Amino acid sequence: MTTTPFDAAALAQYVDHTLLKPEATTADVEALVAEGHRLGVYSVCVSPSFLPLDLSQAPGLKVATVCGFPSGKHHSDVKATEAARSVRDGADEVDMVIDVGAAIEGRYGDVEADITAVRAATPKPVVLKVIIESAALSDEQIVAVCRAAEAAGADFVKTSTGFHPAGGASVHAVRLMSKTVGGRLGVKASGGVRTAADALSMIEAGATRLGLSGTAAVLSGLEAAEGY
Repeated sequence: MTTTPFDAAALAQYVDHTLLKPEATTADVEALVAEGHRLGVYSVCVSPSFLPLDLSQAPGLKVATVCGFPSGKHHSDVKATEAARSVRDGADEVDMVIDVGAAIEGRYGDVEADITAVRAATPKPVVLKVIIESAALSDEQIVAVCRAAEAAGADFVKTSTGFHPAGGASVHAVRLMSKTVGGRLGVKASGGVRTAADALSMIEAGATRLGLSGTAAVLSGLEAAEGY
């Protein structure tokens, strides 16, 4: 008997069920929505060109999308325009990518201004998540970028796009991000979270949302651990 307080249904409510591969098709996205509804996830996350989604068979499912993805090397006004279009097309949440190079150079004011521009284009109740590519940053840079995201009015900080060669989420980065934002912002662990053990370790470290592409496998692993 595991000591985890989570069953599969509870864990599913942490999940942004994600499909961001460039070769994804309309049929793939339709299958994602159907699977997300069946699994009971919090949201599906898709590329903005797939919006709006048909949720007639998936009531209650939230829609997330990405902005400035995956490089973050877009002008802030372009990111803002992209994000605003996505909201008009039905996105409830927007996951934007910062200019990671600006963070590495210590230009945190530019990082904050970039986030501020997207926040202005996506006023609450739209949820704005800020992807920082934590694996490419030092601890000092992670802390500074999280502070910039909070100052700019973001709702979440997020580890990774899942496309950066430096890697995805780590327990250390999630713990540091969680400590920095102190519960004032959410923390999304994304990139390389492939098993139930991975998911639970991220939550234990402070993640309040998980970005998963292999959601069914993660949830089935938890069910197996629970003896379902």
